[in-house]
Amino acid sequence: MIRSILFVFVLLISACSQQPQPEIDITTMKPSLFNDNQDGFVLIAHRGASAYAPENTLSAVRRAMEMRAEMVEVDVLLSKDGIPILLHDPSLDRTSSGQGLVTDYTLQELKLLDAGSWFSSEYAGETLPTVEELLALVKGKISVNLEIKTQSLTDSLEGGIVQKVVDLVRKHDMQGHVIISSFDPRAIRQLKEYAPEIPGAILYNADLYGDKHPLDIVKDLKADAFNCSWKEIRQDWVDSMKSHKIPVNIYTVNADSIMHQMLDMGVDGIFTDYPDVLLQVLRSRNPSE
Repeated sequence: MIRSILFVFVLLISACSQQPQPEIDITTMKPSLFNDNQDGFVLIAHRGASAYAPENTLSAVRRAMEMRAEMVEVDVLLSKDGIPILLHDPSLDRTSSGQGLVTDYTLQELKLLDAGSWFSSEYAGETLPTVEELLALVKGKISVNLEIKTQSLTDSLEGGIVQKVVDLVRKHDMQGHVIISSFDPRAIRQLKEYAPEIPGAILYNADLYGDKHPLDIVKDLKADAFNCSWKEIRQDWVDSMKSHKIPVNIYTVNADSIMHQMLDMGVDGIFTDYPDVLLQVLRSRNPSE
């Protein structure tokens, strides 16, 4: 009798110690890959093949395609005259010959800047590309993750960066081959209001969401994927996401040891500056890759 009571008590303690997973019905979309190798995993070039060419340039995107990336990730900000361009920092100082904020320059002025010499003399004269130039280059070749930067977001959808980017995606008929992501939940809400046919991904930041369960975040924002740092991801998150068929993509992984660790966890995609290294890791695990 005592043994039976102790057994029940242990079961109750075990059940209480497990974090409850919310019961959620979620339907998600995935962008189609032009060069899908059918392994269920996505090799994503972070800011292009940014270890080999200046980040967020067309040269970096071309290198990513040469290295057989399945998707390229780029960052999007607005110029002074409201043109979506590829740039990570709100300041021009780090990755161009310009100084100060990108919002202080029109597109015409931005095109006069050198966005390649900071990386290597080989890329001297490289220009800051627009989203339109990017889409024209990649159409029919590689899918794209467009990250909307918080600095260009406003509370208004009308005339804002999300609307401008979506209009360009529709113009180039790339809706099925693009996913839009952001750390800022406003971007995902605006995307789902304006273009529910385009997948949207959460870029997870614990400072924004606190203890909120990732499944709740996905449901609340009607997101289609969960993108998370390899330093923050947890196995139980991956497991719960997979049980609801929500892709989990991990950024930014450059060490092959961490690539193996993430693959062992069962993630669906990895962002890397070294697409060739990740490809070799994948081939080492699956010789038919």
